[in-house]
Amino acid sequence: MIQLLRRICLKGRMDENVRFVIARQLKNRAYWNKFCEVFSTKEDTADEGWRAEYFGKMMRGAVWIYLYSRDEELYDVMTEAVLNMLPRQEENGRFSSYTQEKEFTGWDVWGRKYLLTGMLHYCDVCRDEALKTRIVQAMERHVDYMIAHIGSEEGRIAITATSEWWSGVNSCSVLEPVVELYRRTGKAEYLAFAKYIISTGGCADGDLVALALEGKKLPHEYPVVKAYEVMSFFEGLLAYYEVTGEEPYYRAVCNFAEGVQAGDITAIGCAGCTHECFDNAALRQTEYSDVIMQETCVTVTWMRLLFRLYRLSGKACYIDRLECSGWNALYGSLNTEGNEQYSFERRAYLPAMAFDSYSPLYMNKRGRGIGGFKEFASGGYFGCCAAIGACGIALMPMTALMQDEDGSLIVNALCDGEAQADGFSVCVKSAYPRDAKGTITVFCEGERELCIRIRRPAWCPVLTVNGRRFSKEDFCTVRGTFRSGDTIDVAYELSLRAVRLNGKIAFFYGPLTLAADALKTERDIRRPVRLGGRQPVFRVLPPAAGELVRIALKTADGELLLTDYASCGKQWLNENAILSVWLDEET
Repeated sequence: MIQLLRRICLKGRMDENVRFVIARQLKNRAYWNKFCEVFSTKEDTADEGWRAEYFGKMMRGAVWIYLYSRDEELYDVMTEAVLNMLPRQEENGRFSSYTQEKEFTGWDVWGRKYLLTGMLHYCDVCRDEALKTRIVQAMERHVDYMIAHIGSEEGRIAITATSEWWSGVNSCSVLEPVVELYRRTGKAEYLAFAKYIISTGGCADGDLVALALEGKKLPHEYPVVKAYEVMSFFEGLLAYYEVTGEEPYYRAVCNFAEGVQAGDITAIGCAGCTHECFDNAALRQTEYSDVIMQETCVTVTWMRLLFRLYRLSGKACYIDRLECSGWNALYGSLNTEGNEQYSFERRAYLPAMAFDSYSPLYMNKRGRGIGGFKEFASGGYFGCCAAIGACGIALMPMTALMQDEDGSLIVNALCDGEAQADGFSVCVKSAYPRDAKGTITVFCEGERELCIRIRRPAWCPVLTVNGRRFSKEDFCTVRGTFRSGDTIDVAYELSLRAVRLNGKIAFFYGPLTLAADALKTERDIRRPVRLGGRQPVFRVLPPAAGELVRIALKTADGELLLTDYASCGKQWLNENAILSVWLDEET
């Protein structure tokens, strides 16, 4: 299995985005207090809400951010939040934001799932062994209560019947942290509960596992198409495979992931052009739509699934896809300008959160809604996308440099920074993804036999390493005896690529999806593009503040300014802040 490195310290956009989320969100103690309160006030009961998810979502993201940043104040904030939460467990073992009379309805099990997820993730970094033991024991009681009430035995409720939403797949996604609890405790009852959840197929209206194994239908043809929840269930199925080695489940997840990629992943690495649902977005992404689309929760959950598949398989395609999602959809969702955000529920613009929820693709705006918006009884509000975003932000630097089981260093991206591996360290100098070149310098004691594997991204036709050209391999392997200060020179073949679909055209530069932004140019971005030839001709310009790349595309009627998608549309309070990935093409 591919491993995380002991320490990574980067510069540039990946690190800047981590620091932004730490400062703007993760150290906000008021947020954490409100997340904990709902387990005492039971305020999700009245509206069958999902406020209980916020704690676990953000704790998981905070843990991953901490693993990268080693920010000690963040560790203290997480610890305070955990200590705030633990006394809210009921005598019977329940952690729930629903009263006992209304339990196992709405989003109750979903909220319990995220409480379990967040607490177990905190255990991964907890330095207090007594606290860690206390947490695990609390989580055992938490799950024991569910097992006593949910199942196929007489007198118990089927897990697919614990929610009226999405055929119960939201509840079935508790599978992943239940498997994690088994991994930590070895208790057979937790593995048996996981096996029971899988036996339901994850859905009241069909067997999602069987559908994925058959591979005859794409996910948008499944009986339930809520992208985020379905992907969460398959992440749990993958976790079950990891502890049991039952190969059909791994195959089912691989088939599912390929189906999502083929049928729903768009130019920015997200899924769903109809709210948060699978809807054959790979084909429909060029259409204008007034509905919200490309939800940030979907982006991050897709990235998490890809990350786990990559760690198991080592296949470069999963990092290719994760990188696309991160540089484009995820980074585009960051509210770096601190804009107010529109609430459908309040019909008003409200003070900023760190993440936007929906990402446009064709002639539309950002900032069109707060996903998963809920207000708190004590005042204030939060949203699902704001809660989940930090985890994806952490995955970008954490996957840039990794290590194989045999000790090989894996360079998945030419990030600018340093990393510590087992017995040696490396320093990478690069302006990636703006620039195509970089240098890897090794530091070690004396002489050391090393293997360094450098990814050739799918968008790169030729990777050059120390003067040698590689055009077929997914990874270039450099083996040899290294001394401290030895270097490896790396260069990608970087060019502007055009993709055509449904009479429209989109442009890509390395891992970056480009877009036209109406506020950055005097040209009407609705005017059809005429290239005058099949291959684009362009100039790379110095990027403006906040941009990664700025390109002047030559067209038959003048130049068209394109910049990285993530930097576009960020001034969404301006009524003219329209952006578009897909442009009409005149041939």
